[in-house]
Order: sequence, then structure tokens, then C-alpha cells
Amino acid sequence: MIQDANGIGNGTRLKADVCIVGAGAAGISLALSLSGQGLDIVLLESGQVDLHAATQSLYDGEVADEKLHSPPDKYRQRRFGGSTAIWGGRCMPFDAIDFEKRAWVPGSGWPISIDELAPFYPEANKLAEAGRFAYTDKDAFGDVPPMFRGFESSVVRTDGLERFSCPTHFGHRYARRLRVASDIRVLLGANCTGLKLVPHGRTVREVEVTTLEGTRFFIEARSTVIAAGGLETARLLLASNDVAPAGIGNEHDVVGRYYMCHIAGNVGSLVIHGPTANVRHGYEVSPEGIYCRRRIAIREDEQRRHGLANAVARLHFPRITDPRHRNGVLSGLFLARKFISYEYGKRLNDGTEPTLGLHARHLWNVVSDPIDTCGFLAHWITKRTLADRKFPSVILRNRSNRFSLEMHGEQIPRAHSRVTLGGKCDTLGLPQLRVDWNYGSDDIESVRRTLDLIAQEVKRTGVGELTYDAATLEEDLMRFGAYGGHHIGTARMGSDPRTSVVDANCRVHSVNNLYVAGSAAFPTSSQANPTLTLIALSLRLGRHLGERLSRKAVAVVGEEVLA
Repeated sequence: MIQDANGIGNGTRLKADVCIVGAGAAGISLALSLSGQGLDIVLLESGQVDLHAATQSLYDGEVADEKLHSPPDKYRQRRFGGSTAIWGGRCMPFDAIDFEKRAWVPGSGWPISIDELAPFYPEANKLAEAGRFAYTDKDAFGDVPPMFRGFESSVVRTDGLERFSCPTHFGHRYARRLRVASDIRVLLGANCTGLKLVPHGRTVREVEVTTLEGTRFFIEARSTVIAAGGLETARLLLASNDVAPAGIGNEHDVVGRYYMCHIAGNVGSLVIHGPTANVRHGYEVSPEGIYCRRRIAIREDEQRRHGLANAVARLHFPRITDPRHRNGVLSGLFLARKFISYEYGKRLNDGTEPTLGLHARHLWNVVSDPIDTCGFLAHWITKRTLADRKFPSVILRNRSNRFSLEMHGEQIPRAHSRVTLGGKCDTLGLPQLRVDWNYGSDDIESVRRTLDLIAQEVKRTGVGELTYDAATLEEDLMRFGAYGGHHIGTARMGSDPRTSVVDANCRVHSVNNLYVAGSAAFPTSSQANPTLTLIALSLRLGRHLGERLSRKAVAVVGEEVLA
């Protein structure tokens, strides 16, 4: 059932087995995994089906440095389906090394291994509509030509794949399943404005819900799960401070700390020798019709040997803002940047002040390159604008075997990179967030040494040459600050409450019936976009909750005691 929260009577107390706060990829996946087990599930969503300005403004907040991090309301949408309404669809699992305790990555080490999460990845792939769980070229395609003809290396691998979702809008895709599910009640326009603990603070007594129209009611649930994204999860924990003065789960000042995104940017020049047929740089289509693309990465044993954070490199075109590329498609994108989504529009403005002359040079590129420009527009309209499964990104015809590398690297967790409550409140009375995201020289140095290894192997095998300017590497990687909407680590998982917020089952250490779903719980960020892994982790949490709540339970003074 899906209904508007304003239809709930003011002051009503609803009872449920599980209350999930947030109907994005994590919350919807969790709700679906719990369905059919004899449980009553309430799924709260702040927004409606469509984006609503007043609801979106509840994300407003401040940042310490907007050059390093976009305002908190960007990259996220407060609506049914969450930010899957605007994601790019890139899917790939974390690597085994990401879960390990690595001496060269302070703060690393998950309390679970890849083997404990691996069983949930195939279903996550299915929910994301990314096809089979096959993430090497041979697994996906069988015997296919390599990324670079003649390249064989024990240091660098090029067989790893990214697979792309439609991209699937979870609100649209799973609305019918949620609507007909007799055991799931979805409430739209339902803003969680507080998690209320019993007096001694070990149990959530109720979830306070408020609508923008002023209706207020409460959910009394045996278990509560916050699935509100990496930033909002920390905000709710910190703001729920009536019983726990520092915020729920924040006895050791960890909530909001270790905030990570990814280290990303276009760097260098990679030239591959020989004909363009020597390079497969675009998207391959798998037998089931999924767009896939290969990346360049350092093998895990070499990461250990060289003490590297995890990272991948994708073949990319030159900087769009520089008209010297003489490419009509790229110049067309630059001229149309105001009509492009925030994430990509931002990357079309690298600090260069647009001038009439700059616009003229880009316009000349468009006019003088009509065949490729018209071909690109036709492809974009048919394969992306009008297609159900959209072509993932701009891929230009390879004319010269010259590429830049788009780096996407793990950020080393650091305690002083954090989100806190700011001095202003939103219209519902909750304190807004203040984001102070930080990176370090070790993040840049790890990417530099990764590039050096790639350059070494490309040259050793004779397939080409990679060069980059070490003096401008940090500028190239940090030109756009924290990359995208990858908000990670603010309620991290671990075995020690002094350095983590939730345990191996995503339960808040100090509260026996409160859980966190999503990338907020990740201790490290990997090289991968977080969506597929946060879905898998939510499914794992669903199994745990299903097993836990199916046992016979009795209520004693506001707490649950499991028999």
C-alpha cells in the first residue's frame, strides 16, 4: 500500500515490526527483501513521487568550502526512489581487498569479508537491472578481444567491467510491487523528525513523523532502520539528542566523522600505438542487452606490495572546456552546459571564466564538425533520450588512439573529514547540516603511484605511452572537489564502538533495535560507485532482521526481549 502521510490522523501511533526511514535504493531493497515473512513493514519517504521544491529544501545546509564540496541539497533528491531518480546507473561490486585491514590505509578493515556479502550481490544486480552478476570481460562475453591489443601484465588488469543499470528509478520500477504488497505500508510526505529512545537510551521507543502540512504522528516498531543516505543518516542520529545528549550512537564522537567521497578527475595523456582497432574504448553490449565498459586497475597483490589505495582509470576524451580539442560534440556539450544536470554541468565549468571569444571558438568547432555533431545528436536522441535502457555517457569516435584517463579512486578515511549540525534549522525544526569534507596528500600520492605503475606497464609491453604532469596532478584531481553524490562512512561499521557507529549487522552499537542501511555504514569507499554494494548490504540486513524478528518476542517496558 502507498498513501500520503497527511491521511494519518494527528497524534496517531502506528505499530510495525520494522520501520524504514527513506525510500531510496537501500530502503526499497530492504523493504522488498522483508516482504512475505509475516512482518508488518512501514516505509517512510519524505518526498512524493515527483520532486517538490519545499521538500527538497529540507536538504539545505552549509559547507566549509564549496570549492571542495557542493551544497548538501545537490546530487540528492528527496522523493520516492531517492537519488535513483538522477543516478547514472554505474554498477560494480567492491573488491575483496576493500574489506581487508590494510596497514597503509588508516581506518580500513570491515567487520565482514567479501565472502559474507558476495551471496547478496546477484540479487542486488537484479534489483538494479544490471543483468547477470558477471564483472570480467570473459565472464560476461566469453572470448573477446582485450582492451589493448598486445597488453599482458601481472601488475595492471584491464578485464574488469562496469555494468550499467537502465538507470533504474527505484520509485518508478518498484511502485507496483510496493503498492500491492499487503505487508508493506509506504507513507509519502512522511519526514522523520526524531528517533525517541526509552529513558535509559538502549531502545528506540518510537519514530516521530511530521509532514510539511503540520500532521504529526508516531511509529512504534520492533526495529527501526535509517536508510536516508550518507548525509541525512548522520543528521538524524545527531539531531535525536533528547535522551543521548551527543546524539544517538555518538557516545565516542564518531557519528558524522570519516566522511568520504571519491578522488576523481581527468589526468594525463595516453597514446596507444598502432591502428585504432588496437583499442576497445567504448561500451560493449552483453548478451542480455546490458551496456558494459572495461577499466584499468592495479591488481590486488600489487596494491598490497606498493601500499596503494584502490583506484580505477577509464579512457576519456580531452578537457571539454578547452576548444583546442576541435571537436564539435565536446564544444556542443560546453555550449549546452546550462541545460545539463548539476553533476555534469559542474564538470563543464572548470573555473575558466566564459568569454565571448571562448564561446565563439566552441561554436566554430560545432560548425566545422557537422558530420560527427549531427551523428552524435541522432545517436543521443535514439539511444538515450528515447530509449528505456539509456546509453550511459558520451563516447566519441576514436580517431587517434589518444585519451586522457578518468581516475576514480578510494579516499582514505580520516576522522576530521566530517558532517556536523549547523546553526540553522529547516522548516520542520531540525538542525541543518554543516559539511566539512577533507582529503589529504596521501590520497593524491596514491593516485600518482597508481599512474606510475600504469605508465610503466604500458611502456614495458610496447603498446603505448602514458604521460602526466605530477606538478598539476592535485589540481587535476581536485578541480571539482568531492566527486558526485557518493556520501560514505558517516555511520561506519566496525567492531569497536570507539571508532565505529554500527556493528557487523549494521546495528547501532548502543541501541538494540536501531540499524543503518546504505553507504553511511561503509568503513571504506573502494574504487567503486557505492550503489550496488549498498543494495547488497541492505539485502544482507534484510536477512538478519527477518531471522531476528521471526523469533518469538515479548514486549517488556518498551523494549524487546527475544526468546
